Amino acid sequence: MIAAESAVPDLVRIETPRLLLRRWRSSDVAPLAAVQADPEVMRWIRDGSVRDEEETRAGIEVYEASWRERGFGLFAVEVRETGELAGFAGLAVPHFLPEVLPAVEIGWRLGREFWGRGLATEAARAALDFGFRECGLDRILSIVQEGNTASERVTQKLGMRLDRETVDPATGRATRIFAIDAPTAG
Repeated sequence: MIAAESAVPDLVRIETPRLLLRRWRSSDVAPLAAVQADPEVMRWIRDGSVRDEEETRAGIEVYEASWRERGFGLFAVEVRETGELAGFAGLAVPHFLPEVLPAVEIGWRLGREFWGRGLATEAARAALDFGFRECGLDRILSIVQEGNTASERVTQKLGMRLDRETVDPATGRATRIFAIDAPTAG
């Protein structure tokens, strides 16, 4: 169930210089559906299919279920200056790629109008820090389809390194697995 505007407080909020990473609201469905209806945005996601409003609503419900069950999930990413929903970034368990399990993946998806400004890196860096500091994760992966050079650049900016190459069993698409270990104290 997606939180109503004021029914459930934001238990986890992260502010970066330009972004607010927060839990999901019912008002996020339409703007995220618009992001996911863009074939260029979805080009590197699973089989490249776009998603409609119903599929987007179901996806947000899964994101919120992850928060309730695991204490982490995908954040709604809002532009602080305008209040616009840019997309999402955060942590998920990559069940679609059983060979890497048990694992936690960091991912991001922003609307095209938000590309090229470093926002994906800013959001992902905050989510990565949350995963290590607040969730106590030891290692975080990023799963990127081969050819998605923009996402590969984000992984590099985050300090992630290529761990292995494989194929997504559901789509047959070549996939690259990047990884980063938690910083050591000292």
